[in-house]
Amino acid sequence: MCAWHVLLVDDDQTLAKGTAKLIQRLGKHDVTIVDEPADIVRHCRSQPTDIVLMDVNLPGAEWEGQTVSGADLASFLKTHPETAHLPIILVTAYAMLNERQALLEQSQADALCVKPITDYQALLKLIDRLCLGEIEDEA
Repeated sequence: MCAWHVLLVDDDQTLAKGTAKLIQRLGKHDVTIVDEPADIVRHCRSQPTDIVLMDVNLPGAEWEGQTVSGADLASFLKTHPETAHLPIILVTAYAMLNERQALLEQSQADALCVKPITDYQALLKLIDRLCLGEIEDEA
């Protein structure tokens, strides 16, 4: 396993901190937590970032005057040359099995992980595979 720079996007700071601690402790990765769309884009453009874990549900998030979801922000990152290379894992508690493929297509994300995350070893393996350029679609 390599030490990756992980950007964790979640509006729930308590959950984000717990997730970050587990990723740091179990995977030895550096984790930065953000929840504001402008900070997400700024971070991806200016800070070392190997992968983005993006919560789909970001209540109250606004980007360029519009309410946005994590899927919208993932799509934005994937369609801009500066950030298109970044692997993105969408994280959601709400996607039904039949909605997952549509969510991945809409967002252009590389994978989807269902909350609550119960198998952190599987998540860490997914992070490694995506950061190493291996294709994956669901955890």
